[in-house]
Amino acid sequence: MGKRAAFFDCDKTLIPGSSLYLLARGMYERDFIRVRQIAGFAWGQVRYQLFGKELMDKVGDIQASALQFVKGRHQDELRSLGREIAEEHILPRVYEDIARIIEQHSAEGTDTWLLTAAPQELADVIAQGLGMTGAMGTVSELDDAGVYTGQLAGPLLHGPEKAKAVERLALERDYDLSISHAYSDSKNDLPLLESVGQPHAVNPDPELKRIARARGWPIQDLRTRRRALLIGVPSTLGAVTIFGAGVAVGSYLTRRKES
Repeated sequence: MGKRAAFFDCDKTLIPGSSLYLLARGMYERDFIRVRQIAGFAWGQVRYQLFGKELMDKVGDIQASALQFVKGRHQDELRSLGREIAEEHILPRVYEDIARIIEQHSAEGTDTWLLTAAPQELADVIAQGLGMTGAMGTVSELDDAGVYTGQLAGPLLHGPEKAKAVERLALERDYDLSISHAYSDSKNDLPLLESVGQPHAVNPDPELKRIARARGWPIQDLRTRRRALLIGVPSTLGAVTIFGAGVAVGSYLTRRKES
């Protein structure tokens, strides 16, 4: 029999909200990107918090924007930046209950892995900060000098790609997926959850909650209080960005009601 492992989604499972948004926020604060770019991420965060949905095309759009942010930069620069941003904005937001679950798995000798569509460089730092075995994220293409080309080196690690990555990792590490665990909030990760013997729905969206209840999977809801729609939007964006986002949300909800 192979070894046991535990796989954790990041956004809305490990932390509330989007790690890519928090990365963009940190980049903005360090003059890495401009106001217009961070405002776009802020609007994405509003929709993410309001409706709890991950649309495959939108995730791809956000990742494409992130690739353009780092195009022409050296990998060492992003690694250093990712470490600072993770320590400042991401690790302090990790749900305490999830951190304890990770610690418990580790104490029992179970390898723990972070799975995220965020850049591999950021995923590595988050996993290291939580004492996890490792991380699998989206890998960006580098030229021979270690500079980002603005393209992906493989598929976006999202949805079914997470399950494929876990299957490859299981072969490499001799993991027995039938006794392994997976934790996620989204129905998009259903292939991942179905690939292990111990699936867990954490802060599940309505569809995943329905599926989890029907199949008798454990459900954990760590959302104990309502959070601000825009988590820590840089103050220099001011009321204009917040007001604009509010107007857009109101307009969107009105159109939904009338349709």
